[in-house]
Amino acid sequence: MSAQRHPVPAGGTADNKSWFKSAVFYQLHVRAFHDSNGDGVGDLEGLRQKLDYLEWLGVTCIWLLPIYESPLGDGGYDVSDYETIQPKLGTTAEFRRLVADVHRRGMHIITDFVLNHTSVEHAWFQASRSDPDGPYGDFYVWSDTNTGYPDARIIFNDSEHSNWAYDPVRKQYYWHRFYTHQADLNFENERVQQALLDVMRFWLDLGVDGFRLDAVPFLFESEGTNCENLPGTHQYLKRLRAEMDRLYPGRLLLAEADEWPNDVLEYFGDPAVGGDECDMAFHFPLTPRVFIALRREERYPISEILAEVPKIPDNCQWAIFLRNHDELALSMVSEEEYEYMHSQYAPEPRMRVNTGIRRRMAPLLDNDQDKLRLVTALLFSFPGSPVLYYGDEIGMGDNIWLPDRDGLRTPMQWSAEANAGFSECAADELYLPVVSDPEYACDVVNVADQRNREGSLLRFVRSMIAIRKAHPEFGLGSYEELDTGNPAILAFVRRHQGSFVLCVNNLSSVEQSVRLDIERYGVASLTDCQDHQTVVRTDDGAYELVLPRFGFRWLQNQTLTKAFIDDFTSVSALTAGDGENIAAVS
Repeated sequence: MSAQRHPVPAGGTADNKSWFKSAVFYQLHVRAFHDSNGDGVGDLEGLRQKLDYLEWLGVTCIWLLPIYESPLGDGGYDVSDYETIQPKLGTTAEFRRLVADVHRRGMHIITDFVLNHTSVEHAWFQASRSDPDGPYGDFYVWSDTNTGYPDARIIFNDSEHSNWAYDPVRKQYYWHRFYTHQADLNFENERVQQALLDVMRFWLDLGVDGFRLDAVPFLFESEGTNCENLPGTHQYLKRLRAEMDRLYPGRLLLAEADEWPNDVLEYFGDPAVGGDECDMAFHFPLTPRVFIALRREERYPISEILAEVPKIPDNCQWAIFLRNHDELALSMVSEEEYEYMHSQYAPEPRMRVNTGIRRRMAPLLDNDQDKLRLVTALLFSFPGSPVLYYGDEIGMGDNIWLPDRDGLRTPMQWSAEANAGFSECAADELYLPVVSDPEYACDVVNVADQRNREGSLLRFVRSMIAIRKAHPEFGLGSYEELDTGNPAILAFVRRHQGSFVLCVNNLSSVEQSVRLDIERYGVASLTDCQDHQTVVRTDDGAYELVLPRFGFRWLQNQTLTKAFIDDFTSVSALTAGDGENIAAVS
């Protein structure tokens, strides 16, 4: 079932098993990124043509949303064949070529692994419904009634009214935690477990550097529980991880578990053995609290959730994100916070989907460039590895009039040309329309313009990635919050092996001052990571800073070498030659 196995990961990650801890991830839809053949759909070759741009931006790991064969009832998360690529996206040979080009640039690439469910169009489901006593009869969770597992929540409660659906062919009900057209696999069946191991090996043999594990808390069911985070799920993850470590050392498992930090802790595995399940997990509760803190202009929502983060195994890492392909999830907030988020960030019903908010970063923050820069600084300095969503580096807008979450998945805006430079097809042939809102249209927001324009959001994001990559404190260091005496100021220290970065953030819409005493850290002087200017201490040894509205500063205690200053300058400022090559990378 699998392709020929490679004993060493194609990405060369066996020699650096912790590469993900210092990575900058970039999440994208292949169909949304670049169309190479003019059919209106982005494809693997189109993505390959844009690798120069991603390398220029500084991202180190590309995360692809599902590219499996699918009827696309849920953006590809309804898989109809795990080992076939959607024809519109390309071929297996093109995927191999893409992976090879990613690795040649010293970058990594991971894909979504949809473990929990398949499309009802999958051959497994069709065999299961038509031949209950056959080899696939027990591949899904079937029942004569729709009353089982009553304590399990309905996740898409705006469109689904039950976790059971009746199948007229088999004349039984099947279990689904998401949409009716996505049937949950039966992980109590050893053949299902083996089949998914085969799928994992298939993609690892093609050279991917790991997987984002979709909807991983829901693999198993048990009466009397909420059917989430059950022991069987963790046993299976240990099995996946052991197989991966045995044959493909250095590859990554990233858990998508929208749970509280103490519950997510279990997905890293046994700390006594350094973690034996997932290498990374998303920190979901942090995301809405960044937006709450920004609107309330006080640090407490962020301070409180980060204070609750448990210690994780040393070889593991959090994945930090602010927006992605899904709604801004609000399942990990209080009822009061839920209402506050809706009132402040989604006042119109069309801005909401399921229990969350379907808006991109820039519209959420009123396209305020100061806010966008501040949240970027927070994303890149919080403990964990940052995940950027495609287009957020240029402040792309959304389209709330498209169904479901499609408004967050519109074509990447490369230029002011027709179809935003995404495709040469007629506009009505695009898989989704380009954003037309005048504030975010491609003649206003695009890569080509921002890549040339000093002070643009894109240039800012690129420079912050460069600074982050030069400071291992961010990916590997400790996190210690400081008492600022000012509710609007969030200040913390990142430390690693004697190096030190102080991050000071103003969450207020007006200028704020703060006095910081960091004598206990033994810091003789501080230098700004952006402009390299020395910060002068007061006579009593403290530091007094004045930050503009939504301003921030990253201050380091080490003297910069000339080599780093020269390298950073080349990243921050484009030469005339860079401008001449825009067509090649944008």
